[in-house]
Amino acid sequence: MTIEANYTRWVLMPRSVSQITEFEECPYKSWLKRVERIEPRPAAWSTHGTAFHTAAEHFEKSGRELTADQAVTVFQDEYSKGINRDLGKVNDIDQWMRANRGTAADDLEDRFAKGTEQTRRYVEYVQDQAPVLWRPDGEAPAVEMYFKVDFEGVKLRGYIDQVVLNKDETLRVRDLKTGSTKSKFQLWVYGLALNQLYPDEQVTNGDWYLAKDHRVSRPVKMADADQDAITERIVSMDQGVKSGDFPAKPGFGCRFCDVSHACSFRSRS
Repeated sequence: MTIEANYTRWVLMPRSVSQITEFEECPYKSWLKRVERIEPRPAAWSTHGTAFHTAAEHFEKSGRELTADQAVTVFQDEYSKGINRDLGKVNDIDQWMRANRGTAADDLEDRFAKGTEQTRRYVEYVQDQAPVLWRPDGEAPAVEMYFKVDFEGVKLRGYIDQVVLNKDETLRVRDLKTGSTKSKFQLWVYGLALNQLYPDEQVTNGDWYLAKDHRVSRPVKMADADQDAITERIVSMDQGVKSGDFPAKPGFGCRFCDVSHACSFRSRS
């Protein structure tokens, strides 16, 4: 597809939380990824997170009948497939992104081991704490729950990792995290989306399952969500895309940008 076609497609497509946060960090980064279609540098942390989510999803959708060993096998298979796929794109792993000070090879092995342990501990956490997943249709649990909603004319879509039933039968949105970055904005958007789709249900809070610590975070109150401010962020990002202006924001974030290799504005400090 041409640059013009890619841009037109982006203008017309629904927004997402990841699009919004990425655009706010650096509009030019969004342009490079979504319009010029620069191939991002692979990062084992991304594959690690995806594989963990897939293992948790398989475990929950099995009715929690998978054993810990079976869930671990899902993680390891998904991780290996993801790494091999990325090696097909960038064979030199020294060009990959990584957060630690070791070698790229060490990072791949370390994340395989960490993800294996995190998956096992997730199963143990569920077996011990027995969180009750909401079943919106009375059958399937709310796992990787797709939504598409409207914020003042801007379509927004995404997937909610889990929706948990509180003891008082209100709802809690839950995001699974293998990393350390947490976003209240994301939880609040998910809660507002559920309110739109299920107006008879009460979404009271959200939290994160922190795989690094094998525990759930303190809850985030949905009552603290400023719906007007959240809607403004969504609409502002949408207008920014449609304006055709994509300024670069060079700085510390360039160290963690997966398309910085194609950016002439990147900070080298």
